[in-house]
Amino acid sequence: MVNLDGRAQSAPRSKRLLQCAIAVLALIPLFAGIFGVVRGPAFLDVTPPWPTDLDSHFRFLSGVFLMLGLIFYSTIPDIERKTERFRLGALMIVAGGLARLLSLGLHGVPSFGHVGGLVMELVVVPLLVLWQAHVAREAGTR
Repeated sequence: MVNLDGRAQSAPRSKRLLQCAIAVLALIPLFAGIFGVVRGPAFLDVTPPWPTDLDSHFRFLSGVFLMLGLIFYSTIPDIERKTERFRLGALMIVAGGLARLLSLGLHGVPSFGHVGGLVMELVVVPLLVLWQAHVAREAGTR
């Protein structure tokens, strides 16, 4: 946006706060993805040996998680205009959270870190989607 005198306006506070929140929170899938790709199931302190297919699947999903973090980072500069990308990334996380919730129902409560992940996936991420929608409306986009 531009002021009447032609100077650029600073971004609204809500947008800047959202950008900061995403910059911090996207570190979670970014680093979890990197460590999962590099360490495989050992990242979760699982003692080898484990099936080769488990290692392969774990590293694949870690690569997806890594890219999901990068997708969220790609929304930061113009977060008010990246609604579709932001929502697609969020939908992927919520779908993963629903799968984690299924695991909780079938196999019991996981470790503290995974319960924290579940809260992020099914509570925090939907709230971030609402916040991003507010920022987009405030900016006059979607």
